[in-house]
Amino acid sequence: MSMLTPPGMGGKYRITGDKYPRMRPTGGRRKLVLAATGGVLALGLVGWGTFQLVDVFTGGSTATAAGGKNCPAPATSVSPAKVTPLPAPGRIKVNVLNATERSGLAKATADALKKRGFAIGEVGNATEEYDKKVKGTVLLLGAADAVDGAFPVLATQVGGAKQKVEAPLKGEPAKADAAEGEGEGESDEAAKGPRKPNEVDLIIGDGFKKLAPEAAATGALKALNTPKPSPSPSSGGRC
Repeated sequence: MSMLTPPGMGGKYRITGDKYPRMRPTGGRRKLVLAATGGVLALGLVGWGTFQLVDVFTGGSTATAAGGKNCPAPATSVSPAKVTPLPAPGRIKVNVLNATERSGLAKATADALKKRGFAIGEVGNATEEYDKKVKGTVLLLGAADAVDGAFPVLATQVGGAKQKVEAPLKGEPAKADAAEGEGEGESDEAAKGPRKPNEVDLIIGDGFKKLAPEAAATGALKALNTPKPSPSPSSGGRC
């Protein structure tokens, strides 16, 4: 019987051998798990703090690289746009031609345009090419240079005006002179010459009723000559 056997407990309760039982401390594995978890959390907090410090000292470049969600929208500055000078009504010669079956439209329209400062050229019926073939209000016919000059000025006087560029005669390019005649009845020799940039045929179509109200036309013409501000983006820091 071993000395470890309590008195009176022999038999199957007898402890034999010369090795002592070792008692392991309880809760050791739980402490290891908690220690490991705490280490991971500590490393996470250190990494997060480092990220915040880098973000502060670099002005948010890290956030911008990650997707730019924290990057403010760039501010815009307004600068006046350049406006191409348009010809004055008195420097535009208008040939008023009637392509409808209604008589007297060409003369009445020419008189109204003359009162508004336009130079009037030929007044009469449209040529066979356009006679009774213009369905809209008016058709503006002129040289290519009129697209950015005489056309928009004349279009302020009547709504729904359509534009058409007339091909110049071969070997006779259009001169860049402004219309000089301010009265009716230009000579036939001048009428047969090359189309000038500021000479426009205003061909009256079936949809024409009358010119736009003078006040509205004057306001539209003034708006054409007013520079419109154009927004330009300005730098928004490192974004």
